[in-house]
Amino acid sequence: MSGGAKFFIDTNLLLYSIDKSDHAKWAQARAWIEAVWAAGAGRLSWQVLHEFYANLPKIRTSNALGRQQIESLLLWQPLDTSHDLIGRAWHWQDTAQISYWDGLIVAAAERLECSWLVSEDFQTGRKFGNVTVVNQFLSGPDEFELTPA
Repeated sequence: MSGGAKFFIDTNLLLYSIDKSDHAKWAQARAWIEAVWAAGAGRLSWQVLHEFYANLPKIRTSNALGRQQIESLLLWQPLDTSHDLIGRAWHWQDTAQISYWDGLIVAAAERLECSWLVSEDFQTGRKFGNVTVVNQFLSGPDEFELTPA
């Protein structure tokens, strides 16, 4: 289904991947992270990493563990926010009627040439240009052709 496609990973997936309070969500998030990591197909932005770190207290996770996760995720070369990215976020905010913050997520996924945006915060199956939303709890990574890099 994806054949070399890139997957933009939203903040909630990262949080679930370390929060074991709901074992089913944790296991599904881990499966996604491990699959995209092995395939070299994961992408994210600095915004996602900032949100991840800022939300650690909500899931009662130490800053040390969060920092360790971020250090690993730096290998995905997170996209910086730029004037062009902000302009594209405004475009999505205006045309798709989504929040500015969600517009930044979509714009980053688009800029990184991702086919998929993995998030529970958007309507599954919704398209934003060439980016399609997939809910990590309604679809698993096994439904995509993720092959190790």
